Amino acid sequence: CCVQIIDQRHLPHSFVIEDISTLEAMCTAIKDMHLRGAGLIGCAAAYGVYLASIAAAREANSSASSTPSSPSSSAAAESTFRAALNAAGEQLLLTRPTAVNLRVGVERVSGAISRVLEAGGPSAIIAAVEAAKLEAAKFTDEDASWCKALGQHGCSLLEALWERKRGSPSHDGKNCVNVLTHCNAGWLAFADWGSALSPVFAAFDKGIPIHVWVDETRPRIQGALTAWELASHGVPHTVIADNAGGHLMRVGLVDVCITGADRVTSGGDACNKIGTYLKALAAKDNNVPFYVALPSSTIDWKIEDGMKIPIEERGADEVKYVEGLSEEDGKRRKVLVLPAASSAGNWGFDVTPRRLVTGLITERGTSQASVEALTALFPDKVS
Repeated sequence: CCVQIIDQRHLPHSFVIEDISTLEAMCTAIKDMHLRGAGLIGCAAAYGVYLASIAAAREANSSASSTPSSPSSSAAAESTFRAALNAAGEQLLLTRPTAVNLRVGVERVSGAISRVLEAGGPSAIIAAVEAAKLEAAKFTDEDASWCKALGQHGCSLLEALWERKRGSPSHDGKNCVNVLTHCNAGWLAFADWGSALSPVFAAFDKGIPIHVWVDETRPRIQGALTAWELASHGVPHTVIADNAGGHLMRVGLVDVCITGADRVTSGGDACNKIGTYLKALAAKDNNVPFYVALPSSTIDWKIEDGMKIPIEERGADEVKYVEGLSEEDGKRRKVLVLPAASSAGNWGFDVTPRRLVTGLITERGTSQASVEALTALFPDKVS
């Protein structure tokens, strides 16, 4: 059995499918960013537990077959199975510490397995593996469904912006809604549709004139993935240097900022790719609405204060080197851009406090960034 992923390291210049057949391979794919994006990491983790369950079942059956069949041997096999899956869950959780979807994916599939084992029966382990597969698929389908739904809610916001803009006396011929986004939060980052780009796709498909300013998003240049997605969909866009956003807002060339998130607290603080906080500050200073789009699987109901979110620190080489296609031979090259002796810091994420967030676009509608508003919108999620 294998799970197929798009190996995003090769985009936007080539499209490569990678087969993942073991827990270890899935952990490597997540940690080394063969795949990335909060939602997709959660889906990958869910399927990682499923792949681990296959190996764990094989190990449990092997140990059971070496002893005469008895209630005690069945109990031993189940104990071996549980221990292997517990270890698998811990291994997955260590891959990327910031995105809460990873934890949710592990917990969802692990919970489905536990329910089957608790029900008992002679074929409980086999049934548990099947339950893991079904739950991983269900979790992934939910991700796509929720992202599509939040896209429709976000589309309504963009449509309202367009109606106000074209009806304004100061309308000066810039016949579109200009959206600024940071990092990549399209369908590559989720099972489908995406978060920040889902409203853009929905608005474009509805005929609303739209243009996207795409932050390049150093150091991994995730803006290239956003540009690839937008180009594939036919959406007009312009890639800009990360530091250009404030200028564009100040001169009136940005109507709205929409980003995704890797974790949003129960109080509305939003953790996203490093540099998002600066965009929110610039938006606030220039009266540009700043929205965060996310499925509810990205909300961490256990944390209210964004300062408690763990911030991943990645390797210095991601800052010191850049990769791209050589004009000379068309091959992918890695180039050192800093002095070899210089050190480099590489924090992967920052937290935008709720006071800078105009609203949270979710599958159930748009909410204020506050405990009260999120609790009212998701009363079933609050324990």
